[in-house]
Amino acid sequence: MADVQAFKAKLMTFNTECKDKTKEKVALNSLGYKLAVFKLLMKKIFLLLNSTELKTLHFTFNMQEPSYFATPPPHFQLERNWINDPNGPIYYNGFYHLFYQYNPEGAVWGNIAWGHSVSKDLINWKKLEPAIFPSKIFDKYGCWSGSATVLPGNKPIILYTGVVDENITEVQNYAVPADYSDPYLRKWIKPDNNPLIVADKSMNTTAFRDPTTAWLGLDGLWKILVGSRRKHRGIVYLYRSRDFMNWVKAKHPLHSSANTGNWECPDFFPVSLHATNGLDTSLMERNNIKHVLKVSLDGSRYDYYTLGTYFPQLERYIPDKNMVDGLRGLRYDYGNFYASKSFFDPIKKRRITWAWANESDTTLDDVEKGWAGIQTIPRTILIDPNGRQLLQWPIEELETLRRKKVELHKKKLKKGEHVEVKGIAAAQADVEVTFSFQSLDKAEKYDFSWDELDTQKLCSQKGSTVQGGVGPFGLLTLASQDLKEYTPVFFRIFKANSKHVVLMCSDASSSSLREELYKPSFAGFVDVDLTDKKLSLRSLIDHSVVESFGAGGKTCITSRVYPTLAIYENAHLHAFNNGTETIIIEKLDAWSMNSPQMN
Repeated sequence: MADVQAFKAKLMTFNTECKDKTKEKVALNSLGYKLAVFKLLMKKIFLLLNSTELKTLHFTFNMQEPSYFATPPPHFQLERNWINDPNGPIYYNGFYHLFYQYNPEGAVWGNIAWGHSVSKDLINWKKLEPAIFPSKIFDKYGCWSGSATVLPGNKPIILYTGVVDENITEVQNYAVPADYSDPYLRKWIKPDNNPLIVADKSMNTTAFRDPTTAWLGLDGLWKILVGSRRKHRGIVYLYRSRDFMNWVKAKHPLHSSANTGNWECPDFFPVSLHATNGLDTSLMERNNIKHVLKVSLDGSRYDYYTLGTYFPQLERYIPDKNMVDGLRGLRYDYGNFYASKSFFDPIKKRRITWAWANESDTTLDDVEKGWAGIQTIPRTILIDPNGRQLLQWPIEELETLRRKKVELHKKKLKKGEHVEVKGIAAAQADVEVTFSFQSLDKAEKYDFSWDELDTQKLCSQKGSTVQGGVGPFGLLTLASQDLKEYTPVFFRIFKANSKHVVLMCSDASSSSLREELYKPSFAGFVDVDLTDKKLSLRSLIDHSVVESFGAGGKTCITSRVYPTLAIYENAHLHAFNNGTETIIIEKLDAWSMNSPQMN
C-alpha cells in the first residue's frame, strides 16, 4: 500500500506542475486547458513508467484489489489496468478479434502493448495474453495504434506504429500470427525486417502514426493511409505496395486540411448509396458508393468525418461540396468518443465501429479503482438516405442482453412534468422512445449568432432546466431519487427562418455531486425532417456511461458520468418535458440489461 500511496503522490505532484505550466497559456477551466494539462500529464507519466524508478511499484500495485462494477457491464472493459484505442478488429475462423491499446502494468497510460480479446458475438468477450508488446528496437517505447488486414488465403497481418526512442520517433511495423491454425491467434511474431515504413526527411517523425486497414486496388497494389501533420495542417499520407512488404509513399497526401492539427487514427472505407449492407474495404472502386474519411483530431479529442469521392488514378480523396474538415465538420459522436476503428464483418455483411470512451473522473480515481477506459458498444455504419451523413446504430446482438421490459404509451407531458419509468434496473438499461408534438409554432427563435458557438456551449446555456417552447424534452438518466443527480438526454427545437433546427444534448453538468469531475454539456444538431412531428431517442445506460442515438442514429452522444447517489438499485429513469408545447410519449420501451461475460 505504501507503493500505491507513493505513486498517487507522484501523480498529484505531476498534476499540480502541469496545471501551473498551462494556466498562463490557456483560459482556466476551458476544454483547451484540460486537454493541455492532460497532454503534459501523460508525457510525464510516459517517461515515469518507462524509467526504472517504478518498475517494482507496478507489480506491487497490481496486487491491490481492483474496484469495478459488481456485475460485468455491457460495455467492453477489463477488470484491471488501462485501455484506450480499439485496434485491428477482424473476424477470423469463427471468432471476432478486438485488439486495443493496453497498459499491463497499471491503470494509467504507459507501457503500451496490444491487448487482445475474442468473441463469438461481439458481446461476450474472453481476454487473451497481449498480442504484441514492446520488445524490439523498432518498438522499444511502445506498440501504438494500427489495424489488421486479412490477406488472400485468409492470412491476417497487423500493421502498427512503433515508438523507437524517448523523442517519440514513430515508425510503421508489422506482425503475423505464429500459428494460422489457432482460431484464437494467441501468439504473434514481429519479424526482424521491421520497420516497414519510416518517415522521410520532409515529414514529422513524432506525428506519423496509426496505419489503416489496407485495401487492394484494381491495379493490383495494396494501399494504406498513415495519419500525420505538417505544422498545423492535418495530413493522411498514402502508401502503396505490391507485396505488402515494400511500401512507397505517393507523391502527395491523399488528403490534407489547414489548421486542423494532427490527424490520428484515420479510417477510410466505402459505403453503399443504396444497399443496407456494409462493404469490404477493398471495394473502393465500385459504382454507387461514397467514401468515408474519418480522422481523430488530436487537438480536440473528437472523431470527425467527411463523405466524398476517392479517385484512385489521381491518388486523391475529395470531400463532397458541403463537407467541412476539422472542428466544424461532422462527428461520429458529439461526446466522449475517440480513436474509433471500423471493420467489415464478412459474416453479417456489415461495417462495425468501436471507439474509446475514456474516463472523466481523475487519474487518482483510476489508480484507486485499478482500471481505466472502456470501448463503446459496437455500432453499425450506413449512409443516411439523404446522402449527407452517416447513420450509426448498436449492433443487433446487444438485444440478447435485454430482460425485464416495461412500456409507456400515449403519455402526455405538459410543461414541467416528468414521469418515472419504473420496473427496470435503471443503472443498466436499454431505452427506446418516440416523442411527438402537435405543433411547432411555439419553437424558440434561433439566434444566428449561435452559429459561432460550439454546440456544447449552447447546450450549457439552454440546459434541461431552462424552459423553452418545443423542448427541452427527453430522458433523465441515472437520476437519484431526489433528483440531486441526473444526466438528461434531450431535444430542443428552434425556428430558423423557413426551417427548424433540432439540438440534441447529453448534459453531464448535473450528473454527480462531485465538483472536481469533468462534466461537459455535450451536444450536436440533428439533421432530421420534422414533417411527422416526431423525434426518436435510444439511450444505453450502463452505470458510468450513457450512450445515446438521436433520430435513428443521425446524431450520437456518449457521456461518461460518475454519480454518487444514483448508483445500482438507487438509480432512476424519467421522461420529462420543460417546454410550453405538450409532448406525447408515443411509445417507450425500456429493458433491464443482463451482464455479458466480460474478459
